[in-house]
Amino acid sequence: MRRYARTLVAFALATSVVTGTAGWVSTDAQQALTGPPPGSAQWRADRVLGTGLPDPERATPAEVASFFAGLTAEEQQLLLVRHPSVVGNLDGAPLELRYRANALALAAEDDPRYRSLAAPGRRILAFDPRGRGQVAEVFGDLRAAQRVSVLVPGSDNDAGTFDRKVVGHGAPAGMARTLHTAAGPGTAVIAWVGYTTPVGVGLDAATGTLAEAGAGRLTRFTEGLAADGLPSPAVFCHSYGSVVCGLAAHRLPATDLVVLGSPGMRADDVDALGTRARVWAAKDPTDWIDDVPNVRFAGLGHGADPTDPAFGARRVPADEARGHAGYFEPGTDSLRTFAAIARGDAAEPAPDAETAPDTKTITDTDAETFADVETVADMETVADVETFADAETFADAQAAPALEGAAR
Repeated sequence: MRRYARTLVAFALATSVVTGTAGWVSTDAQQALTGPPPGSAQWRADRVLGTGLPDPERATPAEVASFFAGLTAEEQQLLLVRHPSVVGNLDGAPLELRYRANALALAAEDDPRYRSLAAPGRRILAFDPRGRGQVAEVFGDLRAAQRVSVLVPGSDNDAGTFDRKVVGHGAPAGMARTLHTAAGPGTAVIAWVGYTTPVGVGLDAATGTLAEAGAGRLTRFTEGLAADGLPSPAVFCHSYGSVVCGLAAHRLPATDLVVLGSPGMRADDVDALGTRARVWAAKDPTDWIDDVPNVRFAGLGHGADPTDPAFGARRVPADEARGHAGYFEPGTDSLRTFAAIARGDAAEPAPDAETAPDTKTITDTDAETFADVETVADMETVADVETFADAETFADAQAAPALEGAAR
């Protein structure tokens, strides 16, 4: 009977992760885009320089950078013209070549979703039209910047929605542009939509599959910046993007790791992230993400709330922000702190030392805690977990927006 009860509890917990914000939202499962850039087969077969070119899939960003450093300007231009899709997405290649290569690739792209990305003057550091599309854009002078930031967004973002205006400062380009303006001279910000994000609130958003694939791509991207001689970045991670950053943290060459509106980072605390970066966390009091249970069970959920004092992150004030997409709104306390982090002059408060509440993240190893629960209904009297304190049933959490980009 106890095993049956534990199974029911596990099912209820898992279900609450997926349904706790808005009820079940049926969405198509996304297939993560992985592997080398488009056109890599032709690149590998090209002997125009009399020798083989570095394999886009196996060569490290440092090896790519070394290869391009050994070419003349004419040879670099030749490869750019022959293989714009590879050069434009090749981590470790000089950013100036990548800008020009992606401009060529976008000029040849006939998909209307990407038309605005081809506007003159834009600094597109990566562009892959496959699937829903991926893109990275630079705001500021990246080569001259003393401080660099990378912004990693959450669900419902791709190259086709990158320029949407409806959600303003909540869209990747809007967040990056606003952060760069607030941070000021000497900084550059990259809006990086370089992974396949979940669509809606469903199993993709509740699991780490897409985040794991994204973590590998984010790691390689930041290693490419380092190989090109750029400063180690501060990485800002919004919503599901914080799951990506949590899984990548131990490999990211970052100065700071800043999560906002996070459902969890798949780590119990800062130490478990295995990073030397300073870790910051923000959540405003009106963000619906606060209604998402901070559980991790049977592969579902993302674990501890990074703003919980027990997690050990430095708190970013966010009382003036509004909603899940309001952290970069001009004039807010959260944006002011983000800008200070981006400039490298943020105050360094000690991690919050408040006594942790009488709650904890529920993981697989915590199942024995509920061994005496005879039915799921008994959870109301047995488990006083804060996440469920205001819900009469597991599926009765306060309704929240179904899509981070629902306003698109």
